[in-house]
Amino acid sequence: MVPNPLGQPLGYLSVWPTGETQPVVSTLNNPTATVVANAAIVPAGSGGAVDVYAYNTTDLLIDINGYFAAPGTGGFSMYPVAPCRVLDTRQNNGQPFSGEKTVNVVGSPCAPPSNAAASVFNATVVPPGSMPYLTLWPDGEQQPVVSTLNAYDGFITSNMAIVPTNDGSIDAYAAGLTQLILDISGYFAP
Repeated sequence: MVPNPLGQPLGYLSVWPTGETQPVVSTLNNPTATVVANAAIVPAGSGGAVDVYAYNTTDLLIDINGYFAAPGTGGFSMYPVAPCRVLDTRQNNGQPFSGEKTVNVVGSPCAPPSNAAASVFNATVVPPGSMPYLTLWPDGEQQPVVSTLNAYDGFITSNMAIVPTNDGSIDAYAAGLTQLILDISGYFAP
């Protein structure tokens, strides 16, 4: 969500399946009037579409990261786990980083199985100042042109992310100096 006009807070934004009644819930709130990323799992409605309601004017970008299909041969199941800290760059007097960082998820203390095809994270940045965006993606693949979260205002910011993996690791790119915390709460595997 990109405030439009600039500097205008957004009371709330709701997303729901097309053809259903608008729910009385918020999918995203933006009281600080900064660029905000938010992950949401929204069922597709009539014609595979979703409806969006914004409390006041805003610009909205929607990135589709994947979909859930009916169970079938070769599919993956989601396995919830007790939340566990995969990475905290603040540990041992860790220094903030910017640019790219590879995170070995399977080799972390949380140790999801090596056949995990994706992990469910809560990603948190702790920037010392403005941090335009953080992107997470599978290690060994091209960095996507999307943001997992934004912290233009320099505040501690978090977002949920489901990140695929090819080799047990993921990559993170910070477009500004930040500490990074990744907590896993589940994984997808055969």
